[in-house]
Amino acid sequence: MYEPKPGDLGLTAISGGVGRGIRFGQWLNGNGWSDYQHAFVFVGDGRIVEAEPGGAIESYLSRYAEETVRWLRCPVDKGPAVAACARTLLGTPYSFLDYGAIALHRLHIPAPHLKAYIESSHHLICSQLCDEAAMRGGWHLFDDDRWPGFVAPGSLYRIYLGQRTADGPV
Repeated sequence: MYEPKPGDLGLTAISGGVGRGIRFGQWLNGNGWSDYQHAFVFVGDGRIVEAEPGGAIESYLSRYAEETVRWLRCPVDKGPAVAACARTLLGTPYSFLDYGAIALHRLHIPAPHLKAYIESSHHLICSQLCDEAAMRGGWHLFDDDRWPGFVAPGSLYRIYLGQRTADGPV
């Protein structure tokens, strides 16, 4: 079993209606029917920072079954900074509307101020929180010229799959 390091990003499934809703949102965003609907940042000492409907919180990794979490391994030299940056995002409001905004962008449907809305770090879904913490900490997850914030949990899962192929199972 992989032992996470500060700055690593975890992916896990969410059950029930919320999980199904996120799965549908990811499908709209071109990420398919990924089994991973939630992402968080490991900050050390068994603690994580994650986006929740009430805002970003710090909680315990133990709330998720260890065997169900998939890990994107942060470069060792960036880990402490990514973890510290994740903590600066505590309290950031959650916005289900981000899934719709991401879908509009993916489908090339023009909407006023769409780019500014997606790029804003004043409201974050879980994957956006992870991407924002990583970016602020100097770990750039995407090199495809995407808009900042144009990331759903399925986007992170694709990175995990690439990491897994390159490094073996994680």
